[in-house]
Amino acid sequence: MARDAKKMSAPAKAAKSAAKPSAKPPFKALVTHSEELPLEKELLLSMHDTMVKARCLEERLIAMYKTGHGYFWIGGPGEEAFNVPLGLLIKKGQGPAFDFLHFHYRQSATLLAMGEDPTGAIRQMKNTASDPYSGGRNFAGHFSKKEWNVVPVSSPIEVQYAMAPGTALVQKRHGGDGITIVTGGDAGTAEGDFASCLVWASRPRQELPLLIIVTNNRWGISTPYEQVQGVEKISDRGVAFGMKTKTIDGNDPISSYLELKEAMEYVRTERKPYLVEARVSRLYGHSSASGANFTANEADCISQFEARLEKAGMLSAADAKAVRERYSEQFADIARAVKEEPFPDGSTIFDHVFHGEPGRDPLA
Repeated sequence: MARDAKKMSAPAKAAKSAAKPSAKPPFKALVTHSEELPLEKELLLSMHDTMVKARCLEERLIAMYKTGHGYFWIGGPGEEAFNVPLGLLIKKGQGPAFDFLHFHYRQSATLLAMGEDPTGAIRQMKNTASDPYSGGRNFAGHFSKKEWNVVPVSSPIEVQYAMAPGTALVQKRHGGDGITIVTGGDAGTAEGDFASCLVWASRPRQELPLLIIVTNNRWGISTPYEQVQGVEKISDRGVAFGMKTKTIDGNDPISSYLELKEAMEYVRTERKPYLVEARVSRLYGHSSASGANFTANEADCISQFEARLEKAGMLSAADAKAVRERYSEQFADIARAVKEEPFPDGSTIFDHVFHGEPGRDPLA
């Protein structure tokens, strides 16, 4: 009987487990902006609309991969609260008077915020000849757009950090307020390219107008942050180079907008570098290589934002649902149309690769 008294019922065990402190968070809490929503309603609703649009696009690309209508997926679901404000604040155009953009492959929300047609992303996922970024020759999320200074995204990790000082140097000499913006992930900051970027951006009296962004989702494929990084904040890496730095809550679109606006204004006027680390979520894993399945224990920036908008009386749950359904249906229709489009012909294999006559085999 004494033995039975020591037994604990299942509900009691659950209550005891719930009472235990949760695992130590990977990062210290960040101070974010006031809950008074210090932006205009029109801008807030526009950001929400684009965030949902970007999420639905990524979910459509994942569905294409899982149903055999795409070959490899990698993208940025969970980063919309940061990537959308970034796109809205970019000075869009061609040439050194406008912003040069060295992105990585989790930037679809930024392109949509800049006004890009989502059909191109679906065509690239399907690898059709009509893919506007690579003619059906590259992975999803590998954007390029010359008329907006979007430098071609490449698959090798973090090479864009070593390339970005080049366009920033041109802009330094050109004058004006155009800046170079480079983005990458936290794991890639262990590469030498990132260190080279910090060095070239901060040389005394030769500083460059370069906004260096690290989106930190705490993972490098399957390697956790704490096994690689010896610092609490990646932004601290810039302190030794004498540049301004800040770590922000990338899951908060309002904070992201205000912090990015401040950072961009500094780089535009001072013509000096600024390192921003944005703490973000990774909602569907690294890529299709890891299954592209939803991760329930990550913070969802869209759900959090919708709750704040609803509390402020700006957006009802029904309205939020209608936005999602509208974009889900739109992208399903586009995907069905793209499904019938042709793949690139074999004769085009060398187009845009070698200098010379298009379609000519340079090895012949």
